[in-house]
Amino acid sequence: MGDSATLTRILSTPLKALNDSDWEALCDQCGRCCLIKLEDEQTNEVFYTNVVCRLYDIEKGCCSDYANRKQFVPDCVVIKSFSDEIYSQLPKTCAYRLRYNNEALPQWHPLVGGGKQRMQQDDISIKNRAVSEEFIHQEQLEDHIIDDIQ
Repeated sequence: MGDSATLTRILSTPLKALNDSDWEALCDQCGRCCLIKLEDEQTNEVFYTNVVCRLYDIEKGCCSDYANRKQFVPDCVVIKSFSDEIYSQLPKTCAYRLRYNNEALPQWHPLVGGGKQRMQQDDISIKNRAVSEEFIHQEQLEDHIIDDIQ
């Protein structure tokens, strides 16, 4: 089971008022936000690829330089610094999106008690399921669109 005091605090505090520690604890570190997305300019529909940011460590399942990521990847999205409209653009399983919409965190979420292994079993984490953008040419991205992430 996750830390119930932390979970209670995070769920009872407005998202924008979470301290940095609680904000980071809310993140399940699935890596889905690190996947490269393509947008249809005519419909604004967003398509996920299985191609991940070059800083993402696919074997460990986390950013290899989280603290300095904006220096190396200037367009990296720092969710906390965006307006509320960012939440609708996050994956439907994202804890920030769920929390913003006052929805319950899923059983696999580390704060609820699922942990990393449960996330992997439920195919939530992209660990070992993605390919680094270092190995994919920009023109090949459309060939890497996946449909199991929304």
